[in-house]
Amino acid sequence: MPKRKICVVVTARPSYSRIKTALTAIQAHPELELQLVIAGSALLDRYGNAIDFIEKDGFPIAAKVFMVLEGENPTTMAKTTGLGVMELTNVFYNLKPDAVITIADRFETIATSIAAAYQNIPLVHLQGGEVTGSIDEKVRHANTKLADLHLVCTEDAKQRVIKLGEYPHKVINTGCPSIDLAKQVAQDPELDFDPVKKYGGVGPEFSWINGYMVIMQHPVTTEYKDAKAHILKTLKAVKASGYPAFWFWPNVDAGSDGTSNGIRSFRELEKPENIHFFKNMNPIDFLKLMKNARVLVGNSSAGIRECSYLGIPVVNIGNRQNRRKRAQNVTDVDYNERQILSAIEEGINREHYPASEIYGVGESGNKIAEILATVELSFSKTISY
Repeated sequence: MPKRKICVVVTARPSYSRIKTALTAIQAHPELELQLVIAGSALLDRYGNAIDFIEKDGFPIAAKVFMVLEGENPTTMAKTTGLGVMELTNVFYNLKPDAVITIADRFETIATSIAAAYQNIPLVHLQGGEVTGSIDEKVRHANTKLADLHLVCTEDAKQRVIKLGEYPHKVINTGCPSIDLAKQVAQDPELDFDPVKKYGGVGPEFSWINGYMVIMQHPVTTEYKDAKAHILKTLKAVKASGYPAFWFWPNVDAGSDGTSNGIRSFRELEKPENIHFFKNMNPIDFLKLMKNARVLVGNSSAGIRECSYLGIPVVNIGNRQNRRKRAQNVTDVDYNERQILSAIEEGINREHYPASEIYGVGESGNKIAEILATVELSFSKTISY
């Protein structure tokens, strides 16, 4: 029998770490053929050019889809998604996959779902059923309703997808593939590289060997007009702490222009001597950097997911991760300089937390590949795992 062709669409930098171990398992499975499509900001240098790391990791690229419009506002988000539907429709028509995988909840992932579902191609949604508020939650649930098979990350998410009306036998808790990477790092946690020497970035050189923090803060799409004001609160708190900080550039969402402008203006006017900025890192290097940090600050889902398994204290700012399942390592604060600074100081001065397995035990990639190889792609038969 011919191999099943599984088309995976990666549209942004964080999506790659969310799917990497599943890509490896799909590529290695004797009954599956990986068709990897790279699209959106994953192709753009100013957002880290994730495709460089993907190709270095040995994954062949079946297609590239350039679809991001400049502007970083709700109008360009909608137009980017429209372009994605048009371009991905052609890609799927030419590749003729047996199933398409869409990942999580970024705004442009709905383009993958529409292009597949409207062409009667079985759609698999990873990481559905979670709640966070903002446009991400609407997109995530829309992906769920367009999908035929749901590979979720938590029991809480599984029950929510079933309550959305999906058949229970089509909803499987595989855990999150990013926890597979976190498990690798937990077993070999040594920071065996100098982040500045290896990845360059922008900012002063400083001594970080005795401790540092990691900052990842993205704009909130429903609050995009306040993005610059929000990021300035965090910048001021991080500078006031005086603690070495490795800061990662924001995602391409509505408001990212304001976030980026806030970072650039603060960097020029305030010249912080304890902050170094990066665009991107190899997923394993990034997790090693995070594992050895005293605290992670911002609003990234990495603070909720990978940091829960790694036990890293997290200062979660604002509403971007509102209502998402979290472990005891997360401290929630408002866009308030004093609150952020106080939480940073508390995180720096405490020990790491015990590992939490709410997002998986580190075996998701292989489980996902086995499901894709054995499930009826018509999804008409009851399955259990």
